[in-house]
Amino acid sequence: MDSKEKKIIELDRAMEEPSFWDDPKESTKIVREAKQLKDTVEKYNKLKSEYEDIGVLIEMGYEENDESLIPEIEAMLEEFTKEIDALKIATLLTGEYDSSNAIMKLNAGAGGTESCDWCLMLYRMYTRWAAKEGYTVDVLDILEGDEAGIKSVTLQINGLNAYGYLRSEHGVHRLVRISPFNAAGKRQTSFVSCDIMPDIEEDLDVDINPDDLRIDTYRSSGAGGQHINKTSSAIRITHIPTGVVVQCQNERSQFQNKDKAMQMLKAKLFLLKQQANVEKLSDIRGDVKDIGWGNQIRSYVMQPYTMVKDHRTGAESGNVSAVLDGDIDKFIIAYLTWQSLGCPARNAGDE
Repeated sequence: MDSKEKKIIELDRAMEEPSFWDDPKESTKIVREAKQLKDTVEKYNKLKSEYEDIGVLIEMGYEENDESLIPEIEAMLEEFTKEIDALKIATLLTGEYDSSNAIMKLNAGAGGTESCDWCLMLYRMYTRWAAKEGYTVDVLDILEGDEAGIKSVTLQINGLNAYGYLRSEHGVHRLVRISPFNAAGKRQTSFVSCDIMPDIEEDLDVDINPDDLRIDTYRSSGAGGQHINKTSSAIRITHIPTGVVVQCQNERSQFQNKDKAMQMLKAKLFLLKQQANVEKLSDIRGDVKDIGWGNQIRSYVMQPYTMVKDHRTGAESGNVSAVLDGDIDKFIIAYLTWQSLGCPARNAGDE
């Protein structure tokens, strides 16, 4: 903690320099770093104070043999444990862009209406999680299903460490339930892919040949209410060599949509460039692998029993309703811990 406090002093001095804002991008980066460090130190000092208060209360209870203090101590310990867990998670966010906003794309797999409905359920799950975290959500692009649900949706989730947390969700999500769209009441399996990337605002060192791009314009449409500007022109950009496709219809003009889509494309290609040293070209097309059996990272089983299980970490919950209502912290923590330990291999198809 001493090193963090020294770094804060160093950054504060830099921000007091008259020339500090000469380079706005670098200045913004420094301001963000200083805020993150100050927040961490503030949380640490708060926890330290709470720990001391709990100790004093326990000591008073022993000295006065006062059992009436037990409920208060238990409540304080429960809250303290939650805050400690949250701080532990933050220490696991060590990636270069973990502090960034997150851009999430959900794509329904094969299965028609079933998969589109599952895509909508996941969309609700993540927006509810974001609300609980105090994050804001912008719908950048959305395509409704033919009968129900959504075929795809691209979200920007805004808040400190949004990408760091949500990168745990990258992969294929599998749902098993009795179909509400099938009169015979048969059990149905549906798949949705979730692609996550950071919203990198800085100008990335990514060379893009204009001849490698196919840029399509189309009328903004679909659900999204006030989040979608239906009068603006939407943009879809395809990077032909990799097959990466980005779309945006949320901004007020075609030019703004194009700028946002290009920013997303650069971020995606930058991440793929980082992976290129360790992965084969066939594995870095930009999207999640095949949206189907054997590639899922997590299963949500509603029948014949209730269980959500992450096939990478082994984390599970029997309360499917709570998970679909945004209670996914358990899986995020398990993933970040698992990754910090070196990602031991697991069979993606394990039940």
